[in-house]
Amino acid sequence: MKKFIETLKNCWKVEDLRQRILITILFIAIYRFGSFVVLPGIDPSSLENLHSQTEGGLMSLLDMFSGGAFSNASIFALGIMPYISASIVMQLLAVAVPYFQKMQREGESGRKKISWYTRILTVGILLFQAPSYLINLRVQSGGALAQGIDWSVFIWPAIVILAAGSMFILWLGERITDKGIGNGISLIIMIGIIARLPQAFIQEVTSRFTAISGGGLVMFIIEILILFAVICAAIVLVQGVRKVPVQYAKRVVGNKQYGGARQYIPLKLFAANVMPIIFAQAIMFIPLAIVQYSTDNTSSIFRSLMDHTSLLYNVIFAILIIAFTYFYTAITLNPTQMAEDMKRNNGYIPGIKPGKPTADYIDTVMSRLTFPGSLFIAFIAIMPALAGLLNVQQGFAQFFGGTSLLILVGVVIDTLQQIESHLMMRHYDGLLNSGRTRNNGASAY
Repeated sequence: MKKFIETLKNCWKVEDLRQRILITILFIAIYRFGSFVVLPGIDPSSLENLHSQTEGGLMSLLDMFSGGAFSNASIFALGIMPYISASIVMQLLAVAVPYFQKMQREGESGRKKISWYTRILTVGILLFQAPSYLINLRVQSGGALAQGIDWSVFIWPAIVILAAGSMFILWLGERITDKGIGNGISLIIMIGIIARLPQAFIQEVTSRFTAISGGGLVMFIIEILILFAVICAAIVLVQGVRKVPVQYAKRVVGNKQYGGARQYIPLKLFAANVMPIIFAQAIMFIPLAIVQYSTDNTSSIFRSLMDHTSLLYNVIFAILIIAFTYFYTAITLNPTQMAEDMKRNNGYIPGIKPGKPTADYIDTVMSRLTFPGSLFIAFIAIMPALAGLLNVQQGFAQFFGGTSLLILVGVVIDTLQQIESHLMMRHYDGLLNSGRTRNNGASAY
């Protein structure tokens, strides 16, 4: 606690860091305030059915990612997920389509073009999701619309408001990245998830101590211990690194000598961060988008795919996560480029010839790291369903694993690293001064 207080004092002493933290808090407060601003013409007291719909199934995940804005019929109801979906599509196109591959190799100008296309695609997704959300709102809470307003008239300005709300959240995230402590999109997702934690915790405590088969204090303690163990496992997963030694040859230029030192390439066990699980989660939302308005005509397979506790859902979910882990690792780490850069700087891995043998060696090491990492992340992803077997309330079970836990761990570590780097630049000690999280780069998104 003493070190924590000292770190807070150090943060306040650094003017630039203090301003960045205050700006981040301000933008987060704006985001949370907007989550409670209901669409014009909607009576918030008449949304009981919508609240009930988002208490279970995939709808609860959508509500969690939006920080409760989905069930509040807020102007931010669609959240940041449309932008994430667009980003996923663009990353897939950058691998499969030569035009986007070329664009990705153009450096900063190429990234700006891809970012522009991503925004255009986000708007397109919003123009599809906003009417879908409003149709569902009408089905679930048709009486919430104020008297004298017709749904056919209300829906058009509401589409614009919902789309503008999501784009405004994207703007807030970018401002946090530029003016705040960084990683704005991930911070917004994390805040939306944390917003559900107090209510979920209270519901879990109540159920354990009031229900006949709740288990009482003993089961609650066991539950907390399991949660602590899963969090520790997630931290190990995010921070796991295999260091590959690189020896640099000596070079003499004029009267000066360069090189000769040994350095290390940190290859992470979890190089893809949480992107595979976000990719897989986005795909698992597709059945919901197709049949969420169906009633009697929904097949048993689709019903299983819409139930995140079903065996079919979790098997497909785990397979997708493993596949996307290999895919995302392949597009983010290029062993051939790493080997060429090493050779260009007179570096080599001891015992391995420069060039293609070095690239093959790095690729082999990454494959060996990716396999256990993908299994580990798949296991953590399905932990909420396993927690349900212990009669854990669904809202609280979401924090036992899945996207929520990995995002929380990844973003918290990354944020601490950002603060740590600012403090170290001014020769101040931070919370991570002696920890394993230093310079490992655990960005969540």
